[in-house]
Amino acid sequence: MSASQARAAVSGPGPGGLRRSWAELLEGRVRRQKLGPEGEQKVKESALRLLRSHLNLGDLVLEVEAPPGKQLCLSRWFDCDSPGAHSDLSCSLIGSALRDRAARLGVPVAVLSSQVVACGLVRVCEADAGLPPQVLLSPEQRKKLSSLFEVAENLSAQNMFSRLSFCQELWKVQNSLLLEAVWRLHVQKIVSLQELLESRADPCAVVAWLSRDLRLLCEQTEAPPPHAAVARAVLADFVQMFVLRGFQKNADVRGNVEPERMPQVAVAVLERMLASALEALAAGMQEGSPAHKAVSCWFGIFSGHMYRSIISTESPKRFFCHTLTQILTHKPVLKVSDAIQMQRDWSFARTPPLLSGLYRRLFVILSPEELVGHLQEVLETQEVNWQHMLSCVSTLVTCLPDAQQLVAGWVARLLARAFESCDLDSMVSAFLVARQAALEGPAAFPSYAAWFQATFGSTRGFHGCSRKGLVFLFKFLSDLVPFEAPRYLQVHVLHPPLVPGKYRTLLSDYVALARTRLADLKVSIENMGLYEDLSSVGDIMEPHSRAARDVEKAIVVFEHTGKIPVAVLEASIFRRSYYLSHFLPALLTPRVLPRVPDSREALVESLRRADKIPPSLYSTYRQACCTAGEKPEDAALGREVEPSCAEEPLGLLTAALQELRASVMAPTRHDALEAQMAVVSDRLCSALGLGEDSVGVEEAPVQLSIRAPELRPREQRVVDLVLTSFCQNLMAASSLSPPDRQGPWASRFVRTLCGRRLLPAVLARLCQLLRHQGPSLGASHVLGLAALAVHLGESRSALPEVCVGPSAPARGLPVPQLFDSLLPCGTRESSALCLKFCTAAISYSLCKFSSQSHDVLLSCLSPGLIKKFQFIMFRWFSEARDPPSWEDPAGPPWRPLCLPAVDWQRAALCLWKQRTLQELLKQEGFQLTYRDWLQLELEVQPEADSLSDTERQEFQQWAIHQHFLPAPSGAGGCDGDLEVACTTLVDVLMDVCQSSKNYDHSQNSDLVLGGCTGNRDIFSRLQEMAADLEQGPAPPGHAVAREHFLFGVFRRRLQALAGGWDVASRLQRQRELLTCKRVLLGLPPSVLVGGPRAEQPADPNCDDFFHWVNSELRNVSHGGALTHDVTAHFFRGLLNACARSRDPSLAADLTLTACQTQCPLLLTSALLWWPCLEPELHRRWGRCSRSPLPAQLRRLQEAQHFAGSVLSRLVVPPAPGPAWLCAAALHFAIRRARKESIGRELGQLDGQGEELLVSLFFFSLMGLLSSHLTPQAVSSPKALDICAEVLGRLQGRRISWLPLFQLTEADAGLGRTLLRVAPDHQVRLLPVAFYSLLSYFDEDALLQEDAFLHVAVNMYLKLIGLFVAGETGTLWTVACGGELRAQGDPVSLITDARLFLLRAIPRCPKRSFSHVAEVKMLTLVSFKSTSVFHMRTLDTFGKRSIWCPARGISPGPGCLGGSAGSNTRAFLQLLAASGDCDPDVSAALLHRQQALLHPDLHQEPRLF
Repeated sequence: MSASQARAAVSGPGPGGLRRSWAELLEGRVRRQKLGPEGEQKVKESALRLLRSHLNLGDLVLEVEAPPGKQLCLSRWFDCDSPGAHSDLSCSLIGSALRDRAARLGVPVAVLSSQVVACGLVRVCEADAGLPPQVLLSPEQRKKLSSLFEVAENLSAQNMFSRLSFCQELWKVQNSLLLEAVWRLHVQKIVSLQELLESRADPCAVVAWLSRDLRLLCEQTEAPPPHAAVARAVLADFVQMFVLRGFQKNADVRGNVEPERMPQVAVAVLERMLASALEALAAGMQEGSPAHKAVSCWFGIFSGHMYRSIISTESPKRFFCHTLTQILTHKPVLKVSDAIQMQRDWSFARTPPLLSGLYRRLFVILSPEELVGHLQEVLETQEVNWQHMLSCVSTLVTCLPDAQQLVAGWVARLLARAFESCDLDSMVSAFLVARQAALEGPAAFPSYAAWFQATFGSTRGFHGCSRKGLVFLFKFLSDLVPFEAPRYLQVHVLHPPLVPGKYRTLLSDYVALARTRLADLKVSIENMGLYEDLSSVGDIMEPHSRAARDVEKAIVVFEHTGKIPVAVLEASIFRRSYYLSHFLPALLTPRVLPRVPDSREALVESLRRADKIPPSLYSTYRQACCTAGEKPEDAALGREVEPSCAEEPLGLLTAALQELRASVMAPTRHDALEAQMAVVSDRLCSALGLGEDSVGVEEAPVQLSIRAPELRPREQRVVDLVLTSFCQNLMAASSLSPPDRQGPWASRFVRTLCGRRLLPAVLARLCQLLRHQGPSLGASHVLGLAALAVHLGESRSALPEVCVGPSAPARGLPVPQLFDSLLPCGTRESSALCLKFCTAAISYSLCKFSSQSHDVLLSCLSPGLIKKFQFIMFRWFSEARDPPSWEDPAGPPWRPLCLPAVDWQRAALCLWKQRTLQELLKQEGFQLTYRDWLQLELEVQPEADSLSDTERQEFQQWAIHQHFLPAPSGAGGCDGDLEVACTTLVDVLMDVCQSSKNYDHSQNSDLVLGGCTGNRDIFSRLQEMAADLEQGPAPPGHAVAREHFLFGVFRRRLQALAGGWDVASRLQRQRELLTCKRVLLGLPPSVLVGGPRAEQPADPNCDDFFHWVNSELRNVSHGGALTHDVTAHFFRGLLNACARSRDPSLAADLTLTACQTQCPLLLTSALLWWPCLEPELHRRWGRCSRSPLPAQLRRLQEAQHFAGSVLSRLVVPPAPGPAWLCAAALHFAIRRARKESIGRELGQLDGQGEELLVSLFFFSLMGLLSSHLTPQAVSSPKALDICAEVLGRLQGRRISWLPLFQLTEADAGLGRTLLRVAPDHQVRLLPVAFYSLLSYFDEDALLQEDAFLHVAVNMYLKLIGLFVAGETGTLWTVACGGELRAQGDPVSLITDARLFLLRAIPRCPKRSFSHVAEVKMLTLVSFKSTSVFHMRTLDTFGKRSIWCPARGISPGPGCLGGSAGSNTRAFLQLLAASGDCDPDVSAALLHRQQALLHPDLHQEPRLF
């Protein structure tokens, strides 16, 4: 195309020359340019290279599908006419891009492909993440997932997809996976469910995840049509797989083969889902709720149609049997006595429909014989849930026609076994099963009366009419009497077992016992109804109700037969008492007689003619009927004015409480008070719906949420009535007499009305009133509630403890101490309420118990309330800060508190001047100590405080310096020791930061970390005291060189923490260290760097800080450096201390020189933060001296310049000393530059010393380990490449680097320095770094090293020790940005190390075994657990085996003894999961050693 044609193509017709689109230009080129085959191929290759260089793999795998109805422009350039051309082109492009990326990263392409596909899957799942948890995909997500799976299938076809790596990547982000996506992986055969679940090493986590998502899936099966169908399909496939794999026929597995994980997971998931459904069913669910839908859906999986595809196997039947067993044994908490009393509530009609439906589904696959046999087996071998067992029996006899005979046979076998061996369990089971089956009516099973009479009423009975059988039977029936329902006792009395005459005493004794029990239950045998159904276990009706029902049935029978019923005639002769007392009065009820006699009147007349009605009774009946006919209105009125029984329980309780007030006003009427209290208690039980046996006090603690106390409306109304009554009674009684002359009404009120059942509601309401509605309470309310608190304290021994809030301590609080939490002092309003309450409670106590012993007074008052009263008095009233005047008014200020207008401040001051109170405040436990004051002061919110900022500052200074500091320690003071005051303040401050009031989120518990204003005030006092302590002279009697108080607090608190390398201990320690660090940063820098020493030359004293850095901060450092804030704080303190020195440069040089040996981590930290630290150092140094920077600071500067020149590839000057400092600077510079390769930069170090390169290798190793432990660090592959390049340079220069893996604290020089730079946990992980570099080792050169074999075996054993201790798991859990080269997990790393040793040992020269040749003992360590193990010592010459406890061995790096001497030991071990040793490595070493000693007798070992 010519230039003019091109311009014409770009500019369109018309003014302005409209530009044509890029696609139109391309279309023109495709249409006009003719290319040959070679040209087309070149164009294709060029286009592919262009696309691959600009691809985002994560987006590419999700965008391989063209928009609907459109054709991609790429298809116009390439031959895409075939159906699969587009897909092949996309997959070819993706494959090429993946291969290119994998080559650059140095990882297998299959692993990278798996990661990319897994990332794409997660992105699809998270694309439509809503607020409620979801398990199903949206239509758009399904479309994207289909395209992604197409890519995965093509990659798998090209062997570019690792299913194992893909599964591992998915488990890293399992919380982001949607269950439907996992199901589609299975359906489209990307990864099967079994393969995915088997790949997870933690079955518990798999079970928890699957159970959670399956519950959510069950809740969504009733979603809109598309989603509902998918949900059902997903659930069906999962259930079928679980049943098929979890309940397959057990294979003959040898004992030394680990069982498959999949069956265990499948069974565990099915069991957990069923257990959660049963628990939800037991807790009660509202129909239509998500829980109800989930349970209904899960129970629906037991439908037979779901197992059509696997019905030919035995798995469904085994699954159904297992499910039935789990149901029957689920939480067997009910006793036999409970089952006897409650089984009538477990009939088929009363069983929840969901549970009975589940039983019916389980009955489909199993035959009746199998069901009964299974029930019998479970009942005989396991503890059962009687509710489930008996409800299953009811469902069985109701739904299966053939079950009656089977259950009857089962009961007969149980009875036969019971009487054969006097087996009580079989006897109990037989009676429970028979009674339960009888509940379902005669159509399903004979009535209990018929069964009992048929079983024991003849000579063919199981008891056999023998004495042994009769004694056993009546002993059993007698034991049941306390728990029996009256109906069963009536059956036993009216239809007793057949007993020979000589054993009649057994029967008579039992009948007497049963009648006594019936009399206690107010049920009479004589008053049984005419048509009483003994098979019914319903409640026994009252005689008048029973008689009315008998009359109705007799009338019905009379209507049908025209004759007097036989039951009525028999009752008139044999049961005359019931007939005359109940039946006839019910029949002869006065009424308006109809003109035409009805059936009732005909029956009356028939009985009269038969002389069955006494004449006087009949005459009275007729007269009453005539009266009723003459005055129907009056009769109606009379019925209306009769007292009604429908009065509200709350109204009855209100009336009873009003009557109680009248009794309280007359304290001399103790009898009336007690009687009325009993009435109130009864009305209270009725109002709460309690029975008499529900009011007793139990030992279980009361659960109370202070943050959000909850009460049901009914409970709140009742509690409000009780509290209002108490307050009104108190005010009414106080208007007549003081508390000490009011009698015991208040104590009895509290003991009677605040029983165990009402106490939780009372405490919850008190929490609402005092903590959340305090400002709205009136004076009478405060007085009444304060007196109630005093009497609760009086009854503390009879009250349970209270567990407060979700984060409450494990030990509950006594009820009196609960009021400490209900009355905070953080704001003006809360402090005012607390002052009122404390004043009222203390005044009431002093008045009420003035004549009693001092111990009674102490038991009624909470020490916390008295301390809060002192705290507020000190804060609010300057008069309280002065020494007490010892005034003694006429009495405690109780009467002024009862006036309508109460002056609370005056009352509080009057109480404060009481001699009795001042004496009480001297008692141990009631003194406000310095620690107590600090805790309360830290709760104050300055923005809502009653004191201004100035007043608060003055008060805090008075409290510290004038009150608590000079006070003796016995009185809660500091004995005048300012250091003790500072120590206590820091300790309390850190306590409040970490554990204070966690259940109360309205207060800022993170005072230091969050910078609360109240904390800033107290922290200012700490800064003032710390400055005074540093400037003042040393306390008398103290040595000059002593530990700083701050580091002493830190040390004691850290020593109190649990030690260990487990995650919980380390996190707790890191949390404590974070608090320590922030307290330290809030104090002046001079705390870190003390004043100059007394000796000459005078250098600042940093020993305490150096020790703290080495022992604590070093282990939480990252990458060989401290955080910037600590580093800058130290150098500020250093320069400030130097400014006060005679020679600032000398002081700085001496300190920094000491750092090189005592605390090198500070210097490496300075190098890391040098770009932002250097300007501040110059500025501060210029203020204290005009001379240049000290020599040691210039050395840091030179090290930084050296690192910069190396990276900039300029002429590298000689490295300034020390070499490890330059290496650290270079390491940090490389990390900041983020270079992919440093080979050329390392080449510039060829002229430098060996120590520089060795130190750089050590820092690189630490960087590699940090990349695994710290997610935001450099990725693992990059860190590994840097280590490999440094290692290659060391090997190229023949520099020995093996000593880096033999460093100990006993080393001097460079080794000791490097150890003090690295955290302990990273040093422990050096074996991981050693074998991660396995593929970069120059084996030929290493084999010539004398120490190589010793180091390799040492690292191998330590690596196994780390694996056994579980410490290697952290690396592969945290490091999710990439995997180690050739190692995907710890097991792979150990395997590679083992193979390396087996390959290298035969090639080791003789001098490598110079130490091993002296060894006569081979020590094999076998771990019995991760913490308990023994050492097995084998004498290789004597062939003796001795077991002895291992000493000084831990399952970490210490696994290798490694002590030098004539008996240097080589530990040869490999620990498998079962704890056995590795014979191959041991044999290889022994064989090679002996072959070198006797070359003519041995050959190379055959290892494989």
